[in-house]
Amino acid sequence: MATDGGGATPSPAAKKANLLDAYSIKHLLDETVSEVAKSKGYPEDARLSNRRLAVGAAVIAVALLAQFYPRKFPENRDVLLACIALYAALNVALQIVTYTKEKNAILFTYPPAGSFNSTGLVISSKLPRLSDMYTLTIASADPQSKSSSEPVHFTKSVTKWFTKDGVLVEGLFWKDVEKLIDDYNSDHRSK
Repeated sequence: MATDGGGATPSPAAKKANLLDAYSIKHLLDETVSEVAKSKGYPEDARLSNRRLAVGAAVIAVALLAQFYPRKFPENRDVLLACIALYAALNVALQIVTYTKEKNAILFTYPPAGSFNSTGLVISSKLPRLSDMYTLTIASADPQSKSSSEPVHFTKSVTKWFTKDGVLVEGLFWKDVEKLIDDYNSDHRSK
């Protein structure tokens, strides 16, 4: 397990995870990855999240309409059937967006201000259940763009970044994430 940090810019409060809970570890690492990307000048692109929230609000509105429609059951049958169909269709749409667009993404970004790159990043991660191997991938938000680079990734054991007490050694993790972002950008520059 890691014991001391490097020279990057970690936040002052120690971040701690339950080492027996892979979700807790992944969540902490993902939050830190977002901080690193933002510190490197990549602003978050929340458009997809906002669209999902709008569809979710529409699902709630349909459910509320079905529940509180002014007429009682036999008279509101057509409205209830329409609400059920619309509720199901909107939920399927949400699942399709999650499966096709988001996948394992933890952050979508715009390009940094003043950058010649016209695409942002899609940063995704995986930490399989019952495994200590964390995979972080950085790819272009628009892979068909001429300014996009090949995706870069690393797979490392989480034991490298945590003390035996579950405290994240942010300096080490920041260095690894910053290096991956720099590798992605250097691949872009070499084109």
